[in-house]
Amino acid sequence: MANWKIIVAGCGGMANQWVGYAAERTGAEIAGLVDIREQAAREMASRHGLDVPVFTHLAEAIRQTKPDIVFDITIPDSHYDVCMTALKAGCHVFGEKPLAANLRDARTMVAAAKESGLAFNVMQNRRYLRSIRAYRELIASGAIGKPGLIAADFFVGPRFGGFRDEMESPLLLDMAIHTFDQARFISGADPVAVYCHEFNPPGSWYKGNASALCIFEMSDGSVFDYRGSWCAQGAPTSWEASWRVAGSEGTAIWDGHEQVFAERVRPNADGFIRETERIEAAIDWKGREGHAGCLDEMFAALEEGRPAETDCADNLQSIAMVFGALESARTGRKVHIEELLQR
Repeated sequence: MANWKIIVAGCGGMANQWVGYAAERTGAEIAGLVDIREQAAREMASRHGLDVPVFTHLAEAIRQTKPDIVFDITIPDSHYDVCMTALKAGCHVFGEKPLAANLRDARTMVAAAKESGLAFNVMQNRRYLRSIRAYRELIASGAIGKPGLIAADFFVGPRFGGFRDEMESPLLLDMAIHTFDQARFISGADPVAVYCHEFNPPGSWYKGNASALCIFEMSDGSVFDYRGSWCAQGAPTSWEASWRVAGSEGTAIWDGHEQVFAERVRPNADGFIRETERIEAAIDWKGREGHAGCLDEMFAALEEGRPAETDCADNLQSIAMVFGALESARTGRKVHIEELLQR
């Protein structure tokens, strides 16, 4: 196993999970912490018992410590600068979602990673759950035939306060990337086009649009229907959304928790409403869940010399779903993803 030297850029938000992971991983060494607020970096070092230098500039941190990998846990608006600085210095990049703050930067970053031959992987921790892995395998097994409709409902009402309350499109910009990426993971398909309507319903405590309805045409011919609200009070769904995939021979359900099953039409069944049989999914994935599972995959891919499951080139399709939905909502028309990516 390689011994990877890591610089952590950004010591707020989700940084504790990343730093805790690296501090415990065999074959990994945190070489330094970077934050524009030096005190935040010092507090992070103290919290995790790290005797490492702290910096306020990434380029200087890289120059002094010569790391192999940069963990980018900065705010989205900083992802471009952090990623490009790291790649130019010869460092791999493991970054928090979203890939970038806009699609133009995202395309540039993906191209730079490809040209450099270095890894640039994006955190999509919601792929790394026992139940979603079981759900994907159930659908891939052919239990419900060919999928035609993928439906996800996301209804929760968190009162974060802070910047989200002031965002123009808090649901689509800050949260929907998870569900959109899950839809790609579950189906194995990429987005082709999207129509979206976003709005701010009565009772919302957000300044911007906290609800959205999206219809995505997918590359396998299926349709992904997303209904979401971040100000839904009462009867919440899971944060992983509630899912229904309707296929040519049945339907697969995942409640976003541990309930994963399908109902398939029985062989030779006849009648007005045909009899079905229930198939329980085997929830037996052995990997770690959440951030740890995604980081395990990033390191495994690096050591095996292959693209990670959440490699930036793949993740570009997920973030394009976000910006495609936003443009559709703004213009009131269907947006074709390939045209969006070529601008």
